[in-house]
Amino acid sequence: MTYLYLLATVLYLIHHGNAQEADNCFPSEWLESLSISVNISKAGFHRDLEYSVYWSETDHDVKALLVQKMPSGVYMDEYQLETLRHDTGLEVLLDSKVDLEAPEYLSSGFTALVFLSGNAVTVPVHGRYHRPSDTQSHVTVNIQPPRLLLRSNQCETLSPAAHHTVVEAPCTFRNESFCLWLEIQDLKGSAGVSLELPVGDSSMTTCVCVVTLLTTTLCCVYLLIVIWRHGTF
Repeated sequence: MTYLYLLATVLYLIHHGNAQEADNCFPSEWLESLSISVNISKAGFHRDLEYSVYWSETDHDVKALLVQKMPSGVYMDEYQLETLRHDTGLEVLLDSKVDLEAPEYLSSGFTALVFLSGNAVTVPVHGRYHRPSDTQSHVTVNIQPPRLLLRSNQCETLSPAAHHTVVEAPCTFRNESFCLWLEIQDLKGSAGVSLELPVGDSSMTTCVCVVTLLTTTLCCVYLLIVIWRHGTF
């Protein structure tokens, strides 16, 4: 009986140790080393969101996912993202179809899932046209800080660590299956960014409409004359 008791004790300790090691896939000390920086570059309506995530060395193959909520004032071009995926390996999953032509006041926000293959990634964003105004020449669009999710294929289980939480999210940008991710709370350096976009002058609306209509009419008349002279009808 003594030998059986010792064997059971050893097996329990081994199992408990393995479970503890799995649960501590991301130790608290390592999690405290995490930080992020978010910047926006370029000017005008076409910008780049630049993300950099920093963590200390680890034996695990860490996979990082940024969950970025985007306001109605900007959009991401899914066709451009697809091209960049083939050219640079950028992997971004959008939670809904994005109307590329709609102005800000006819659009809604969306969420982008940005899968990091390393510690840094650059994602192109584009400003939408805003409603003309007679009181301001520019409008500010604020982009919230992203949520950071982590996981590792070397972790058999994933348990909440400290005040961090476990959530479900797509395993990859292909959205074929869901995995458990550790969502990092109170991330160091986590801050939103903002960009200014020009808006039209509403007092010029009548003038712009008249000029546009006149130009269109003159072009149509010119084309009709050319077609008539060359007998293309």
